[in-house]
Amino acid sequence: MWRRSFSTGTAALKDKKYDALVIGGGHNGLTTAAYLARGGLSVAVLERRHVIGGAAVTEELIPGFKFSRCSYLQSLLRPAVIKELELARHGLKLLKRSPSSFTPCLDGRYLLLGPDRELNHAEISKFSKRDAEAYPRYEHQLENFCKFMDPLLDSQTPEARRGATSFTERFKDKLQKSVFWAHCLRRAQSLGQKDMVDFMDLLLSPASKVLNNWFETDVLKATLATDAVIGTTASVHTPGSGYVLLHHVMGETDGDRGIWSYVEGGMGSVSLAIGNAAKEAGANIITGAEVHKLLVEEDGRVEGVLLNDGTRVQSSVVLSNATPYRTFVELVPDSVLPDDFLRAIKHADYSSGTTKINLAVDRLPQFESCKLNHPDAGPQHRGTIHIGSERMEEIHSACQDAVNGVPSRRPIIEMTIPSVLDKTISPPGKHVVNLFIQYTPYDPSDGSWKDPAYRESFAQRCFSLIDEYAPGFSSSVIGYDMLTPPDLEREIGLTGGNIFHGAMGLDSLFLMRPVKGWSDYRTPVRGLYLCGSGAHPGGGVMGAPGRNAAHVVLQDIKQSLK
Repeated sequence: MWRRSFSTGTAALKDKKYDALVIGGGHNGLTTAAYLARGGLSVAVLERRHVIGGAAVTEELIPGFKFSRCSYLQSLLRPAVIKELELARHGLKLLKRSPSSFTPCLDGRYLLLGPDRELNHAEISKFSKRDAEAYPRYEHQLENFCKFMDPLLDSQTPEARRGATSFTERFKDKLQKSVFWAHCLRRAQSLGQKDMVDFMDLLLSPASKVLNNWFETDVLKATLATDAVIGTTASVHTPGSGYVLLHHVMGETDGDRGIWSYVEGGMGSVSLAIGNAAKEAGANIITGAEVHKLLVEEDGRVEGVLLNDGTRVQSSVVLSNATPYRTFVELVPDSVLPDDFLRAIKHADYSSGTTKINLAVDRLPQFESCKLNHPDAGPQHRGTIHIGSERMEEIHSACQDAVNGVPSRRPIIEMTIPSVLDKTISPPGKHVVNLFIQYTPYDPSDGSWKDPAYRESFAQRCFSLIDEYAPGFSSSVIGYDMLTPPDLEREIGLTGGNIFHGAMGLDSLFLMRPVKGWSDYRTPVRGLYLCGSGAHPGGGVMGAPGRNAAHVVLQDIKQSLK
């Protein structure tokens, strides 16, 4: 039924002028469209592919099996977006996971973790009583840090205002910034000096240092360390990787902090719910509409877009949900952008060490270390299964292989089996398995991702590693879909294959995202805004960049009418 809600083809765009155009129907672009349409603007979303969602998409590539092809878990989607767009009413159904984490060990032991504090204490106590006592304090501290950061996610940055000419505009701008920094100072005071020092230590330190200071158990540290390197090319020993540990508790599901969930119908259901909200508000969503170039007037103001098929679509406001590189290097015409801005965009870090393999299997994996008395799916199958992550040095070694130009000899694998909880995505008795794999260079020195034999060899390397923990897994595979960094770039539009639209290092966040001086969604091209993960606050299925960018556009339009 939902498929009829969205238009295919560009015929309806001819000779039309919209108040705003959105390039890219990923979840952030759809979020932007929903808020703009609710604000009274006529909006068109232009999606290159045949399906909306970008990296938050569900596709049935093997008959009967529906894959969340890229993103695969939900937690970061901002509560404000869920509530304001009434996503539950539009079909969003979250499936909580408990336990949420399972790490099997080759020595026959295992570690389960989740929202159940008694379970966590009992599980960690198998390895260390000291760590079992420390773990709640670790989570509590991270939760406090997240509460400190939460308001930053849902608002635009206090960027220096450009073009404010009147005294009233300048005064209002300074007042807004003063209020912003005053709120930050109050939150810092509420944390206290000790916690602020600990917070700075977390921001600047390697994840390995942070975790070594908290815990002694290798498997616990390695399990938690995967949060610090997920989707990056960083090692656990990379300075600044510690702050990504906040992802462990940053998100929430139905108000429960730190709970990651599956989405019924796959991650595409997130995008469909947002798309339905946008459609209900009046937005026009068109698939099969690839943008070739932005149209820019001689005075430097955007006037619309030119599609690949030659269709010109007029609008004085364009928001790009594409990556910063795709937007400014490939879509904006030559000689329009300042040299220093373009240079900064070109030299941003778009590297990726990520490969995603989606599998159809005819049975659940049976882990040697955890033969619990469950006839079918047990607690070990519900959450994220960490393969090859028994020690932090294993993660570092896998990273070093990629630094040396080759895919990890023993990859770090996060396995999820959403069909254990979601009965809508696979045939009865069979399952969908997601493998999020690190580290895989974009351009390996020992072969090419274009070579089918090379691709198959790496896939089998991953399956064989899983066999060490769950014998017979390889023989359960019916078929699979594999997305390496070049595939993610070509198919999904992720420059370099980077799932965050650009690295999320401390030098690429907040006032420096996407580049210094342009963190408020506005760009050097008047009327062109950035609304994707390449803008503040960054990547993940969050919706915050889309929501914040829409609010900035509505503010600017309101200001222009005065």
